[in-house]
Amino acid sequence: MSRHLATTAAALAAAIASLALGAGGALAAGPSSSSATAASTVAAPTGPPASLATTGSPATTTAASKPSTKPAKGKTNPKPPVAQAVRSTATLFLKDAFFVRHGAVTVPDRLMHVSGVVRPYVPGQWVNVKAYLGRKLIKSYRLRIKPSAHGSFGAFSAKVKSTGTGVLHIRAMHARTAQMLGFLAQRGVASVAEHAGFGARGTFVDLVQQRLAALHIYIPQTGVYDQQTGLAIDAYHRLLGRGTSQNLDPATTSALLDGVGHFKVHDPSGGTHAEGNLSKQLLALVNGSKVYAIYPISSGKPSTPTILGHFHVDQRTPGYLPDGMYYSDFFYGGYAIHGYDPAPDYPASHGCMRLPIVDAISVFNWLNYGDVVDVYY
Repeated sequence: MSRHLATTAAALAAAIASLALGAGGALAAGPSSSSATAASTVAAPTGPPASLATTGSPATTTAASKPSTKPAKGKTNPKPPVAQAVRSTATLFLKDAFFVRHGAVTVPDRLMHVSGVVRPYVPGQWVNVKAYLGRKLIKSYRLRIKPSAHGSFGAFSAKVKSTGTGVLHIRAMHARTAQMLGFLAQRGVASVAEHAGFGARGTFVDLVQQRLAALHIYIPQTGVYDQQTGLAIDAYHRLLGRGTSQNLDPATTSALLDGVGHFKVHDPSGGTHAEGNLSKQLLALVNGSKVYAIYPISSGKPSTPTILGHFHVDQRTPGYLPDGMYYSDFFYGGYAIHGYDPAPDYPASHGCMRLPIVDAISVFNWLNYGDVVDVYY
C-alpha cells in the first residue's frame, strides 16, 4: 500500500512540474520537500518552452518595454503650433476734407490726402485703396503698411480727388494673410458743385460761410446766401486785394477753401481795440494780436478824410441819431464807427468809418468805453 502511494505521489509531482514548465515560468514558491524528492527522478527539459522561444528571452522583452529616446523609423517629430493671424483694425483720416454738419465735404478736382492707421502693426502687409465716384472707380492704389516711429501702429497714405459731383467712396481693403486677418475701412465724402448765388441754400453755401468765419470775416452762418454773406465775400475780396465784389468766382473760392488771406494786426499791444485799415477799407476787432472779426467799411471821401492816429472810445450812442448814424462809437470829436445806409465799397463818408446797417450792432456790442481805435493806411 505505501509503495503504491509513493508511486502515485511521484507521478503527480512530475505532472505538476511539467505543467509549470509548459506555462513558461516557475511556480511562485518551491515544492515541498516530499515533492522535490519525487521530482528529482524526472529529467529536466533541455531548452526553453515553445512560448519563450518565439517571443525572446525575458531580459529582451523587459528592455523593449522601456521608453526609447530614439524616434521610431518612418516617423518625424511633431511640428510646433502655428501662430494665429493677428486681428487688426484700420481707421481712415481725410486731411483736406471739410466737415459741414458732421459730414465730410469736398469739391471737384480738389486734391485730398487720405491716410490710414492700422493697429496693431504687423510687418510685410499691404492694403488696397480704391476711390469710387458713385459706382465708377476713379483711383486705385496698392500700398505697403509702414510702421510708425515706435512700431505701435502701421500707416499708409494716398492722394484722391473727385472728378465730379456726387458721393466719393474711399475704401481700404486688406486681404487675409497668415499673419493678419482681413479688414475693410471706408469713408464717404460729399463732392459738391462750387456754384451759388443770392438766395441759394445747401451744403456749398454752408461751406462758404464756414470758411469765411474761419478767416474771421464777420458772418452769421444762416445757411442762406443772403446780404451778410455778400458783404462777407466783399470783405474777403478786399482782404485779398482783389477789389470789391459780393459774388464768388472760381479763383476766390479756391483761395477761400485753401485758407488764403489774413488781417495783419497793426497794434498787437493794444488789448481790446478796433483797427481801421483805410487802404483795404476794412475794420477789424482785435484782442491783442488775435483778430476777432473783420468788416467792410466806407471811410472818409477825399474832401472829408478820416482822421489817422491812435484814439480811445469816449462816447457811445445806441440806436439812430438824427443824421442817420446807427449805433455809434465816437473816438475823436465827431469821428465815429457807426452804421449807415449807404455804406458803399469805396470812401464816401464825412470822415467816419461807416458800417453796413446789418453789421453795426455786433461792433457796438463788442466795443466799450476806453477801447483803443487805431486808424492807418
